[in-house]
Amino acid sequence: MSMKSVLEQLSSMTTVVADTGDLDAIKKFKPRDATTNPSLILAAAKNPNYLKLIDKALENSKKLYPGECKQKEFVREAIDQVSVLFGKEILGIISGRVSTEVDARLSFDTDATVSKAIKIIKQYKNYGIDKSRILIKIASTWEGIKAAEILERKGISCNLTLLFNFCQAVACANAKVTLISPFVGRILDWHKAKTGRISFPGNEDPGVISVTKIFNYFKEKGFATEVMGASFRNIEEIKELAGCDLLTISPKLLQELNDQNEKLIKKLDKEFISDNSPEYVFEERDFRLNMLEDQMASEKLSEGITGFSKAIEELEKLLVNRYSEISNEKLIKL
Repeated sequence: MSMKSVLEQLSSMTTVVADTGDLDAIKKFKPRDATTNPSLILAAAKNPNYLKLIDKALENSKKLYPGECKQKEFVREAIDQVSVLFGKEILGIISGRVSTEVDARLSFDTDATVSKAIKIIKQYKNYGIDKSRILIKIASTWEGIKAAEILERKGISCNLTLLFNFCQAVACANAKVTLISPFVGRILDWHKAKTGRISFPGNEDPGVISVTKIFNYFKEKGFATEVMGASFRNIEEIKELAGCDLLTISPKLLQELNDQNEKLIKKLDKEFISDNSPEYVFEERDFRLNMLEDQMASEKLSEGITGFSKAIEELEKLLVNRYSEISNEKLIKL
């Protein structure tokens, strides 16, 4: 009997999540859950196969803004529509949850993030999709974590992303968020750039070490918050985190895992964690000071928010151009 693929073995010890907006890739790998972000939605929106979703989003936006309307209002509505429509299509394929991201430009505005999240949930509800299948994805700023805390009390589950250090993770757990997405590959990128090293063995990978520390601490202290490793650069990082609650993986790396047949060892296991860590609580002052002192986390958080914001702006331009192609109606620029 042939050995199962590494992907099959991984799926038996960790919930494998597809990190993509590509519907065909999701159909191929059949994950339980899927995650999206502005960059992934932008990439999918450029695919001619998904043009009907773009047009549907524009049609929905036009119903809310009939006649001549301001471009800013119309396009921001269309962005929400696009995100929800892709999420709806994904949920028609998978059995679990989809993560839909709040506009990254709201990352430092708690009230606006809460309002946007509630709006997204209402849009899903209009399609008959229960909020239990949605994770609202929010950047792990202090303001984002506070927004998630409010949303969780309202019964809206959140996925805190762009998470690079321990204090962000603990603050999320204390806020009782449903899930966090600590990044691996972007941490590795930073350390490679700073040290000049070309590569790190899997067990020395600074991103792997970061997620392992967070996972072990959460399980030791009994936090309900799920840990989902994210942002992988290679499959060695993934193998080192086998046993993590969830891992969200790009289609390219899912294929590499599926093509390998070596034995996979479970590296993270909540059953074998000692109880000897001190309790940590990061209030706002402590959180901000910790982030300032962590150059890597500060730089990567800022870079991530900037990158996602630029992807949204590019998606807005795509929507405006598409609208001009299919309609003679004018959008009033601000």
